[in-house]
Amino acid sequence: MMQSLRKNVLMWRVWSAIGIGVVLSVFFCVHMARAASVEPQTTTGERLITIYDQGEKRVVLTHAATLGETLQQAHVNLAQYDRIEPSLDTRYTAESYTVNIYRAHPVTIIDGMKRQQVLSPYRTAADIAKDAGVSVRSEDNLELSHSTDVLADGMGARLEITRALPVQLVLYGAESTLYTQAKTVKELLKEKGVTLGSEDTVSTPLDAGLTENMKVEVWRNGAQTLTREEDIDFTVRQILDIDLPVGESKIQTPGTKGKKKVSYKIVRREGQEMSRTKLQELVVEEPKEQVEIVGNKPLNPLTPGKGAHVFIDSKGVSHRETYYDLPMNVTMGSCGGGDYTVRTDGAKVDKDGYILVAANLGNYPRCSIVETSMGLGKVYDTGGFAVRHPHGFDLATDWSNKDGR
Repeated sequence: MMQSLRKNVLMWRVWSAIGIGVVLSVFFCVHMARAASVEPQTTTGERLITIYDQGEKRVVLTHAATLGETLQQAHVNLAQYDRIEPSLDTRYTAESYTVNIYRAHPVTIIDGMKRQQVLSPYRTAADIAKDAGVSVRSEDNLELSHSTDVLADGMGARLEITRALPVQLVLYGAESTLYTQAKTVKELLKEKGVTLGSEDTVSTPLDAGLTENMKVEVWRNGAQTLTREEDIDFTVRQILDIDLPVGESKIQTPGTKGKKKVSYKIVRREGQEMSRTKLQELVVEEPKEQVEIVGNKPLNPLTPGKGAHVFIDSKGVSHRETYYDLPMNVTMGSCGGGDYTVRTDGAKVDKDGYILVAANLGNYPRCSIVETSMGLGKVYDTGGFAVRHPHGFDLATDWSNKDGR
């Protein structure tokens, strides 16, 4: 019996030792697991930088002042087209930072007949196109896939852009340029939410295929009001420059067109416009005049001694020039009136400085500006010479009477 008792005590000691060992092993494993899950502890002046690079996480302790210095110390290399957030010149102000590195990968962009290969750190089609400087519209289709033709597209990704088709849609008189992937007129109207009424007519069959810049008009039979924006042409004011040769000019201040809203009453029957009446117009933006500097420096000018000569203008047209000396008061009314004066060289000029010229009115209408050997002129008059010399000019001067008239 004593022997059996000793045997039981021995067995209890063995199992106790095993149990304690198991407990210690479990405790050690749990402790090590917890220790592994705890981030490195910083000391004074250190920063904790967590770097995510292509799905891999790396934790760095650094005394560097910027992210760029940290990556250099950690031997993290960046290629030219890689992208990093935040930027390399970021200066640390907090104790911990998270850094994301996006590695550039090759992408072949196919845009119609144009192909280009780029390196991009982005993963979405829109971001890749933007990074490559390719402008796209919301209606364009962008399809991103892996390249399956290494010879044509190279390794990497393939971005194919299917451009939307521009179409001119006139909806009850209001014209708009739309972009669409639709194939027919019916698909276009459905895509843009246009529901046809019983009195509506469409200028093109609904099953017609769309083509680039095709015009599709939707009208309603009967009278309707159309308001559209129209341009207002700018005026041009010319300043004569005696130091600039005749035939030369330059724009001092560019003009800009104005805008106006014009309302019309339109009557249509069976898709055809029967009448259009302007109801009113409203100027919403005034035009700005254009100021031009134009040459007025005489080139081999006509003189009293020459009496007549041939002048070739900047367009290569030959003009036989003569002069006459008559009072021009009545003639001035041809171009708005006003007085004329006599220039120091004897030429009679209007208030704007243009020489008074007689010419063939069929070729040079009244008030048109012409080049002469004495400078720019304006057509105020005509004469019998114009039949024999259809491109001839008779210049008004004070050379004969010399009375200032």
